[in-house]
Amino acid sequence: MNLRMKSVSSVVAALVLVGASSAHGQGRAAASASCNLPRESGVSSQQLMSGGRPRMYRLFVPPGYDGHERLALVLDLHGSGGSSAGQSRNSGFEMLSASGERFIVATLDAVDARWNVPIQNGRPDDVAYVSDVIDHVAARLCTDVARVYATGFSGGARMTSLLGCRLGARLAAIAPVSGLRLPSAGCSGRAIPVLTFHGLADPQNTYDGHVPDRGDEWVESVPDALAGWARRDSCKGNAILDDPPGPLSTMRYDLCADGSEVRMIRIDGLGHAWTRKEVDTTAVMWQFFKSHRLNEAH
Repeated sequence: MNLRMKSVSSVVAALVLVGASSAHGQGRAAASASCNLPRESGVSSQQLMSGGRPRMYRLFVPPGYDGHERLALVLDLHGSGGSSAGQSRNSGFEMLSASGERFIVATLDAVDARWNVPIQNGRPDDVAYVSDVIDHVAARLCTDVARVYATGFSGGARMTSLLGCRLGARLAAIAPVSGLRLPSAGCSGRAIPVLTFHGLADPQNTYDGHVPDRGDEWVESVPDALAGWARRDSCKGNAILDDPPGPLSTMRYDLCADGSEVRMIRIDGLGHAWTRKEVDTTAVMWQFFKSHRLNEAH
């Protein structure tokens, strides 16, 4: 194994080990009431009413779903101008689920392909829409509501950041890609685990922030946004940077409240992309998700 591959492996291994150490009862099956919601596996288009208007989302049910075992749910949000079909290809969560990991994937669609973040009056309430999707899925599939996770790319990452505040009581963890933003006002009371990925050469959502023609969309730097989540989660101490040789480095905060964690994987030379080359973003993210669940009290 060459030096570059060793550095990649060490960064990813550190992430998984630290995340696994904070898990609460992850080895056991989800304790929940009996469920009887049979459904064929595969992809389908779903419609629901949210905020008085019809909304759509893409639903993936993994092979082997039996209508009785409660499965985790991953909410996947496309970037600005994107679609649920495009994001499903971009992230590859459906393929990962079908490979044997077996979780439900709901890939959401924004009205006019742009999420309402920063929130503007007169535009759809996308926080309510995401909450409604969780309810819609749980009414049709055996869903472990203690293991609901949110991710998104670019504009979907900015929306995921908002969800971490406004839907923190329903989400076990969030993982925005190329778009982490500061916690907004109105966060729920619990600390929420955060993992983000960002290319250091991103020309659109720049690592250093402060893009003049983006208004409130892209103000603070990504490290400042990460620090905001560390404060939100009551982490102790300053950021710790692990920067071995190679393209990957991590910035993290330790000793966060309620077993949460706040960390970023930085990819040197990467632009605005959900990568699987320098690091398998999807696989690492799923390992992070699997290490967190809502406490029984929630």
